[in-house]
Amino acid sequence: MSTASGRTGLRVLAALLSGTIFGAGLALAGMIDPLKVLAFLDVSGHWDPSLAFVMGGAVVVAAVGFHGVLRRRAPVFDASFHLPPRARIDAPLLFGAALFGAGWGLAGYCPGPVIGSLSYANAEALWFVPALVAGTALQRWQARRRSRASAPGAVMPRTH
Repeated sequence: MSTASGRTGLRVLAALLSGTIFGAGLALAGMIDPLKVLAFLDVSGHWDPSLAFVMGGAVVVAAVGFHGVLRRRAPVFDASFHLPPRARIDAPLLFGAALFGAGWGLAGYCPGPVIGSLSYANAEALWFVPALVAGTALQRWQARRRSRASAPGAVMPRTH
């Protein structure tokens, strides 16, 4: 086994282990149950504040983890960190956050927990995940299209 393929194998194994731990945490916290999520979001009705503790715990763990990890020159399984190129709050970020929040509020699902819900053969998740994949593919296609159009010397096709 070459060093590159061994490193790729370890990267995939680390991702699988991280995803499994993340999914188990979501399941243990009840975040894969859309009714629990919707009860948390229902602040004017029968509000269930328990997920606030889940989010608070996640923020603490992430803060400690980022503090330690970002002190390194590079991640363990890659040559460099891949951080967002800009920190500016702009219209696409605000629109995306609003769209995500509206979808989460209407359906009770966000991407991580809905994938965990597949393990229960939840009928709603079986509809939601393909829509999630299609939306992600559409966004990536649009981003590639925009980047090609904004490249120096690019000529936009005529649309009539």
